[in-house]
Amino acid sequence: MPLEAPLPPAKARAAALNARYKHHGAIHVVEHALSDAEVGRIALVSSFGAESVALLHMVARMDRSTPVIFLDTEMLFPETLTYQAEVADRLGLNDVRVVSAQRDALFERDNENLLHLHDPDACCTLRKTEPLDTALTPFDAWFTGRKRFQSGSRVAMDFFEVGDQGRIKVNPLAHWAPRDVQEYMDENRLPRHPLVAKGYPSLGCAPCTSPVGFGEHPRSGRWREQDKTECGIHFDRNKMVRRGA
Repeated sequence: MPLEAPLPPAKARAAALNARYKHHGAIHVVEHALSDAEVGRIALVSSFGAESVALLHMVARMDRSTPVIFLDTEMLFPETLTYQAEVADRLGLNDVRVVSAQRDALFERDNENLLHLHDPDACCTLRKTEPLDTALTPFDAWFTGRKRFQSGSRVAMDFFEVGDQGRIKVNPLAHWAPRDVQEYMDENRLPRHPLVAKGYPSLGCAPCTSPVGFGEHPRSGRWREQDKTECGIHFDRNKMVRRGA
């Protein structure tokens, strides 16, 4: 069999894809990303968090066999693990890949599960960034559920952008407002994460996530009172976004 021709550089592909689909909506971006040759082999990376079910539902409508990568940091809320299994079953997702850090790496660098207390960036690298890098090795691109309204570092985010290792990140919900997410979930009768009703509009690992008070930003409960706003999987390796960035 002839070898597949290598894809053009990711920067050129992302620019071409943004030009091609800049006037399209989220559903069409998902549909085309699953079939456009310039996107290449694609997976969906999902936290199965507060709003994750919207993008999971879109992808499942198009192709339930799309690989879905779920990072189990082994510090997630029990409710998140239960919700992940229930949503995957309800949507008929048949290629969910649960990924965790290697046991030897955990033993060497965080054998007491206390790394998050004194170096949360290193904990995220160990439990999220490194396992995700390995899981994404077979793919040229991946779907994310990020949106511009979530933080200042995302306000100029495009549908297609270049991430680590020349891999394209596809952000179909980039232009959605909070009401768009809720309306989509309502219209499609999608299940809510049980912790949202308990004051957790944004969910991560249990030790680093707290309830959000009235009037606070939805992500204010993530790494509260720390100079940290992102886990690191959406930025160049060894670079983190700090508050005010």
